[in-house]
Amino acid sequence: MDAKSLLENLQLLIDQTHIIEAQYDGLRQTFNDVLESQSNALWIFDDQGALYLENSKAKNLVGLLTKVRLDKAQEYEVLFEKRSFWIAISHKADKIIVSATDITEQKRKESLATMGQMAAHLSHEIRNPIGSIALLTSSLLKRIDAVNKPTVFEIQKAIFRIERIIQATLMFSKGIEAKKSTFELAQLQQELERAVGYYSYSKEVRFDFAFPAIALQGDFELLLMVFSNFVFNAIDAIEACEREEGCVTIGYTDEELFHRFHIIDDGVMFEDISMLFEAFKSTKERGNGLGLVLSRDIIAAHEGAIEVLIEGQKGFALRLPKR
Repeated sequence: MDAKSLLENLQLLIDQTHIIEAQYDGLRQTFNDVLESQSNALWIFDDQGALYLENSKAKNLVGLLTKVRLDKAQEYEVLFEKRSFWIAISHKADKIIVSATDITEQKRKESLATMGQMAAHLSHEIRNPIGSIALLTSSLLKRIDAVNKPTVFEIQKAIFRIERIIQATLMFSKGIEAKKSTFELAQLQQELERAVGYYSYSKEVRFDFAFPAIALQGDFELLLMVFSNFVFNAIDAIEACEREEGCVTIGYTDEELFHRFHIIDDGVMFEDISMLFEAFKSTKERGNGLGLVLSRDIIAAHEGAIEVLIEGQKGFALRLPKR
């Protein structure tokens, strides 16, 4: 073979090498794209335990590997930085594949569903006897003398509270369905003031409800529950503060597309804002952890939104669409 042929063959070999290298790079990029498209964290190790490849989700969970054993194929759950992960380890040829799937939200939903079912069952069991007690209390109120009537009124307030818990629990388990109609806000204010009269509290609380003289479209009973929940929370916040008096204010702003209501109180500040809308979690001694969750869902069913107010004023703002 002469020098010219040798050079030609060498160039051909170099060209083929470049083609193979480009194909390899393309294959590796495709493989990386597949890894990145996965919803879980993935690591690939060689048979000596050295890291061969990982996706970006895995890079953010480096500390999780300290809880992983590579010696055998297995699946198990681990807790890492207050989140739950499902670990799956498989051995393929000379590689070890480890995947970590965040199952925190799934576990939370399963837990909520279980608690909701249990709570709904208990509420059904309690509902009938509470109804009987309420009926007997109303009958007793008509028969006793004036000296003992305050005691019966306190019993009625306690029954009202239990009935609210039962209603909230059953609604949480069944879901929210808004049945809209047109009603006057004055009617809502009247029923809200009546509900406050049944709520038990010991301090001097002043109420300033400034509802405008307009009509609103929505589910009256559900929206009454929302405003009641926020007002009752405000009362509880005042009860928890050191002062012996407080004020709960409801104001209104006419926005272009929304009715905006704000419920303000001068009680204690929220302890943990991240827990406000978590079901069955409450920072209050009297709370059942469902009031704000249901309020959020009810406002969402009306295509509105809730905003937490912590700067300048403490409370909540509700927006309901005008249409």
